[in-house]
This record gives sequence, structure tokens and C-alpha cells, in this order.
Amino acid sequence: MSEKIAAAPALIERAGIEVIPESERTAKPRDLFWPWFAANVSVFGMSYGSFVLGFGISFWQATIVSIIGIVISFALCGLIAIAGKRGSAPTMVLSRAAFGVHGQKVPGIVSWLTSIGWETFLAIMAVLATATVITQLGGDGDSVALKIIATVVVAALIVAASVLGYHTIMKMQSVLTWITGAVTILYVILTIPHIDFAAVMALPAGGIGAVIGALVMVMTGFGLGWINIAADWSRYQKRTASDGAIVFWNTLGGAIAPVLLVVFGLLLAGSDHELMAAVGADPIGALATLLPIWMLVPFLLTAVLALVSGAVLGIYSSGLTLISLGIRIPRPSAAAIDGVILTLGTIWVVFFATDFLGPFQSFLITLGVPLASWAGILIADILRRRKDYDEDALFDARGRYGAWDWTSIVTMVVASVIGWGLVVNNFAAEAAWNNWQGYLLFAIGGRDGDWAYANLGVFFALVLSFLVTWFARAAKIRRQEA
Repeated sequence: MSEKIAAAPALIERAGIEVIPESERTAKPRDLFWPWFAANVSVFGMSYGSFVLGFGISFWQATIVSIIGIVISFALCGLIAIAGKRGSAPTMVLSRAAFGVHGQKVPGIVSWLTSIGWETFLAIMAVLATATVITQLGGDGDSVALKIIATVVVAALIVAASVLGYHTIMKMQSVLTWITGAVTILYVILTIPHIDFAAVMALPAGGIGAVIGALVMVMTGFGLGWINIAADWSRYQKRTASDGAIVFWNTLGGAIAPVLLVVFGLLLAGSDHELMAAVGADPIGALATLLPIWMLVPFLLTAVLALVSGAVLGIYSSGLTLISLGIRIPRPSAAAIDGVILTLGTIWVVFFATDFLGPFQSFLITLGVPLASWAGILIADILRRRKDYDEDALFDARGRYGAWDWTSIVTMVVASVIGWGLVVNNFAAEAAWNNWQGYLLFAIGGRDGDWAYANLGVFFALVLSFLVTWFARAAKIRRQEA
């Protein structure tokens, strides 16, 4: 039976995974611009310039890859957001229509781990950036006390906003958009003199395998990294809102800042190989080294706020996903639990880990494959449907969506197994136990071949899952909507 909710209190949103009542669905499609823009306007986007050029491709190849990868990946988020408008429930609840009420727990676990990983990564970036900037200001950036304070402050900001909920987050994001946007523009102006166009244009071109590898990384690092929470921010939309408008504002808000930031990051990284190497250890801190002293404090505050902004979206949604897995606790409590996990993860990396970029890239690839498969299944399911979701059936295993949809579950498992066989885990050298992927690469030249680092498994999982779902579940979807 669908759970109904009362009007949310002014300060703390009490809505959990239940369907938002019509009286509270007052948002407009253009409102989607603010959370997506604020979460992606971080200067961290410039760091991807170094990551993309790390594939050994030219500036123009990297630019084309970045634009296509960012726009397409956020457009896919926009397609998922259509479900939020049609069903007014969180993404992982709406996904029950494709996987079954109980079957949804399979991709739900993957989604929860992905959200936890992303929000922890953003918190780590904020703490490391604080330490680096303090060092540049003449302080002791390696001070344990400083890092503890930074960790506590960053975690507290993220958890507090996520506990307060949707309405607070939307207001916060609209304000942060202007602040982070203005300081980012100032950063660009101040660092333009560091660009060496001759060095940038002299970068040699890479092969098609390297280009595709960079494309997959960009898609995974941007839109696909958010795709499992896309409907969470459109569930307050009116049912009469245009599907096209939902996709447009979601894509514009998410993609416009990263496209500009990554291209500028390509110019900076292509001009300075030392900077490109430094970004791998401390992305935000490395970018701060290009600034005059007077700009460091505004830069630090803005960078931290932007990272916090992104982490807030992640922890809010990870809390909803946790509830959707069957853990019966209020939404604010779920967000608080995820906040504790985020804090512990940040402490471990900041104080004990010797490398975090390698594990993070490993995390992106390992969970990116099944997440891409889930996205392909859900997008096909959404595009096949013509009616709003049956609200009661989303919470009833005996309803029209059933308990388990074995077509979707088997598709996701098979696509993931094949996909993992076609990717290389960049952290395998440092962690031998993690060297289990890539077992199908022998078919395209082996682990040392030109295609090894193209990470074709992500594309394969996405496309195969979409096609199988589009054809294999068409009749079932028609019966569900009859």
C-alpha cells in the first residue's frame, strides 16, 4: 500500500521514500537547474583536464571527448528524472517497476555504495584542499589538529544540510550557485597567464582506444556518477510538467559548468606537466598553487562549499536509498547514518591512506559497470512507459510490478559480468587482490593492447542492458499499464 505523507515541516523534511502528495508537487522544471549546477560548478571539474590528458590524447581530442561525455551523461540523468516526475518517489523506489519490489534491492545496494563513495570522495577533497591552502598561507598543512577540525567542519556541513532535507538543499544550492560561480570566474581570469597555447597544441594525438577510454572516464565521473539519484530531485515536479523540459533543465544545469571547467583544465594541464602530475595527489590543492596569496582564502572557502554542495546531494539520496532497501528509519536518521560512514571514510583516507586517487578510480570502474547496466534497464523501462506509475504497486510485492523481475535482474548480472571482463582496474598494481577484472580482454588484444584502457565494459553494460530491456520487457510493460 502506498504510504501517504503530511505536509513537511518548514525546517526538516520528513518525507522518506513515500510518494509526494500532489499538494506538495509545486516545483517547475527550471528549478532543476539550481541543484545540478551548484553541485557541478566546483573547481574540481578543472582537475579532469589532467585526468583526460593522462590517456595520452591531444587537446582537441580531449575537448571533443569532454563535451560529448559530459552532455550525454547528464542527458541520461535527465531521462531518469522523467520517472521522478511521473511517480513522485525517489529513484530507487521507482526502479521497482523495472526490477520488482524486492528485486530492486540488487541495484539498490550498488546505488547506495556508489553514493557513499562519491560523497566521501568529495569530503576528502575538501579536507585535502584545506590542508594545502593553509600550507601556502604559511601554516602547517600537515597538522593533525588542522585536519581533524577540517574533517569535522566539512562532515558537519554535509550532514546538517542533508538532514534538513529537500527544501533547505534547494535554497542552499541556489545561493551557492552564485557564490561558487563568481569565484570560479575570478579563478579563471587569474590563471589565464599560466596557459601556454604552444605547449597545449603540441600535445600528440592518441589512438581510438585512448579516446574511448577518456570518454568513458568523463561519462562515469560526471553524469553517470549522479544517475542513480536523478529522480530524487524531480519528485516534487508537477505531473503535468513537460518531459522535454525535465531533460533540458537537468542536462543544462549539470553540464554547462563542467564543460567550461574541464576545457579550461585541459589548457592548464596541457601547459604544465608538473601541475598535471600534482593534480593526481591533491586535485583542488594543486590548482590553488597557481593563485596569488590574497585569493587563497576565498578560493578555499568556495572550493569547500562547492564540494560540500555535491556531497549534500549524494548523502541526501544515499539516505533515501538506505530506506528503500528495507531499513525502517526516518529519512533524517538515514542521512545521519550515512554521515557517520562518510566521516569515518574521510578520516581513514586523510590520515592513513598513502594513495586515494587509485582506489577512487578503481571504485568508479568496479561500480560503474553494474550502475551503467542498471541505467540502461531503467532508461528503456521509462521510455517504454506511457502512463504514471501505480503508486500502491511500488510498495506492494503482490502488485502489478511483482516481487522480482528476473528479466531485469539476470540482464544486470550478465551485463555486469561481461562488462567487468572488458575493463582494466588501474589500482590493480597497488592491490593485487583487486586484479580480477579484464578477463575478456584477450579477445581485443589483451591487457597490453590498444583497447585495454578503453573501458569498453561500461559502454557494453549500458547499451546491452538497454537493448535487452527495450525488446524483452516491452510486452510486460504493456500488460502492467493495461
